[in-house]
Amino acid sequence: MAKYENLVEQIRDQIQNEIWKVGDKLPSLRKQTEVSGMSLMTVLHAYQVLESQGWIVSHARSGYFVAPKVQYLSAKTLDVTVQTTENIDINDFIFEVLQANRTPYIVDFGSVYPDPKLYPRHQVNKSLMAAARTMPTSSALDNLPPGNEELRQLIAKRYAAQGISVHPEEIVITAGALEALNLSLQAVTQAGDWVVVESPTFYGALQSLQRLNLRALSVRTHPQDGIDLDSLEKALQSHSVKACWLMTNHQNPLGCTLSNDKKKRLIELLAKYNVFLIEDDVYSELYFGGQKPLPAKAFDQQGMTMHCSSFSKSLVAGFRIGWVAAGKMALPIQKLQLMSTLSASAPIQLALAKYLSTRNYENHLRQLRRKLEQRKFAMWQLLRSYFPPNVSVNYSEGGYFLWAELPEHLDATELYQRALKDNISIAPGKMFSASKQFNHCFRLNSSFECSESEEIAIKRLAELIQNMMDE
Repeated sequence: MAKYENLVEQIRDQIQNEIWKVGDKLPSLRKQTEVSGMSLMTVLHAYQVLESQGWIVSHARSGYFVAPKVQYLSAKTLDVTVQTTENIDINDFIFEVLQANRTPYIVDFGSVYPDPKLYPRHQVNKSLMAAARTMPTSSALDNLPPGNEELRQLIAKRYAAQGISVHPEEIVITAGALEALNLSLQAVTQAGDWVVVESPTFYGALQSLQRLNLRALSVRTHPQDGIDLDSLEKALQSHSVKACWLMTNHQNPLGCTLSNDKKKRLIELLAKYNVFLIEDDVYSELYFGGQKPLPAKAFDQQGMTMHCSSFSKSLVAGFRIGWVAAGKMALPIQKLQLMSTLSASAPIQLALAKYLSTRNYENHLRQLRRKLEQRKFAMWQLLRSYFPPNVSVNYSEGGYFLWAELPEHLDATELYQRALKDNISIAPGKMFSASKQFNHCFRLNSSFECSESEEIAIKRLAELIQNMMDE
């Protein structure tokens, strides 16, 4: 056994025996070198192996910590592998929660958007003003579906940077990612069709299925590993599924990311059953570490994947510009868009093309990722300090969501209602499922700076949870 393997095994055993507990900082590389007598490169190699295996995580300028893979969702929660829902009725509750989150002075842990202070508002506004000054009279026609040519080319280049070949003609610019997802769904389904979603899933998927009178097959999804592919195959075997609406990177609400092996197997599985993939990938730019995760579309050779994303989570929410790399469905999606919204905003498309042609976007993304990583870890530590020990919080590398699970007899919707009276919002689990399976869970937005007001809000949430336990 190589020296680095001995160190890997030693530290792994120490973590399993809770000598090093979740969140603890490991000895620095230099300190570990002194203690073990190994070279700096050997210790670094061992730490990198432990990180790749998920035992530890690194934080810039802070060192290595025991990975916060705490208390996965209870086995009972994950017992249901595939759940059928023929009549989805969730829109009223989602509308109620989203409206309540607009209360003034609220501590908005329930928001779906990152802290708006993280956006480069002034730079983007300058691009918008420049676009407005130079916008040609033909811009309305030039920006009809599939959308602004320069913007589509710039997006195609971003795919190429990951080694993914997407022709600009395959890309359709939309009014946000949700329009891209809805148009993709409409293009491949009819009322009454079965569509696979994750369990839990993004509430926008449930709203879309409800609006289009589609039937849901909710497939068990693990908070660290993502969708259960064996359960997915059972669903494909037992039902005539037309499409899967899945989030493969930094899933909302769990935060999980599929491995490349699982993405490849997912594509192979859907090709076997001739099922379209609608890939909701709006958080892929918000990764931690050195490498952007690939979309499942990278493994698709048949054009059956409609890869949907936007700039709303990574750049600015208010512009509402997204796109779909639609494969063989590009033309049908363009026709559907012409019959609905006609096109995305021409001046906003021009402004984004102008901004993306500079280096400002990459500089902004680097800063954004660093801040999101710092804030997520800081909030996770606060939750770990204040929440009762029988409340589990799932941490994932990337994005800005934390998924919490209360004891099963408690109702997170009741917690949400109590917290709202103290001007604190959370996203209750009822939003993310057509069943009652996740009613004891809730999602928290970790993108806001952990200031005094946020810490006070977390302490108050902990008190409310303890009160519910004591009743």
